Amino acid sequence: MAGGIGSRFWPVSTSGFPKQFHDMLGTGKTLLQQTFSRLTEDIPAENVQILTNERYLDLCLEQLPEIDATQVVLEPAMRNTAPCILLSALKIYKENPDGVMIVAPSDHWIEDEAAFRKDVKTCFEACASEDILLTLGIHPTFANTGYGYIESDKEEDSLLKKVLQFREKPDYETAQQFIAEGNFYWNAGIFIWSVKSIIKAFEVLMPEMYASLYEGYGVLNTQDEIEFVDKNYPNVENISIDFAIMEKASNVLVKKATFDWNDLGTWGALHDKITEEANENAVVRATPHLKNAQGNMVYTATNKLVVIDGLDDYIVVDKKNVLMIFPKEKEQDIKQLLNEVKEKFGEDYA
Repeated sequence: MAGGIGSRFWPVSTSGFPKQFHDMLGTGKTLLQQTFSRLTEDIPAENVQILTNERYLDLCLEQLPEIDATQVVLEPAMRNTAPCILLSALKIYKENPDGVMIVAPSDHWIEDEAAFRKDVKTCFEACASEDILLTLGIHPTFANTGYGYIESDKEEDSLLKKVLQFREKPDYETAQQFIAEGNFYWNAGIFIWSVKSIIKAFEVLMPEMYASLYEGYGVLNTQDEIEFVDKNYPNVENISIDFAIMEKASNVLVKKATFDWNDLGTWGALHDKITEEANENAVVRATPHLKNAQGNMVYTATNKLVVIDGLDDYIVVDKKNVLMIFPKEKEQDIKQLLNEVKEKFGEDYA
């Protein structure tokens, strides 16, 4: 899935060039390229679909020369994750009714890729033989209020545990309680299932959406697909896969992930990924000269000298026509800041 805007990473991430197409960590690969590389260790490149907005087609093809345009499933309108997942599942089912699919966000960071692949293999094997909807849950390391949580059945001793409920982003006290309970996981938004199982779930739980998209089943994977999608897709409900299916279905299981994970959702998350300690400065691409400064997140589009003296816990981002110096503790306000910038200065800065 590569259709999000990543507005909390403004000014680097914009609607015209979102974060998944950026090399956020200075590794030499964009987040999309990292995700593609991780998946194609075990999945043939020709079996990968990129679910994204139609405005990002050229970016996808430019960054992933291993694929062709038929593998990019284009949304003519942003409708959250449920519709694009159903559309993708129908396309796969038409090619292979026994197919098993993984849904993976394109903007996550996973360092231990061998452990990731082992977890995915375990889930693929289970989903190939059982009518289940599987998600990978991340063991929580602290009381994070920025993630949704998955509550598993603590009485089960199996590798794959029944999901009792999904919990929305909690306040700090509730998050602490979740940690103490020991059977809660962070919801990473990584899902595995057979195409038969997920399509059946949509047919039962989201019948209108299912009917709208299944109507075009005959033209999927043909040259007439785009015309059908352009006409019908904007009319389907705007809803996430969590609300549409995962919170309603009775056959949802969770496997505890054995790999490290960071959703890189905010500048603070990027800081935490790069540094060991909260009071360390995190630097991407810049040549830093920092004095009396700690806990800062410094990011530059090019390798330039950055001099900071007497500044703690700030986000400092230099990108073309925007310089942002913003308190790290207010990072959740960047979305609102972006709206203010659009209103006052126009789309050139957004």
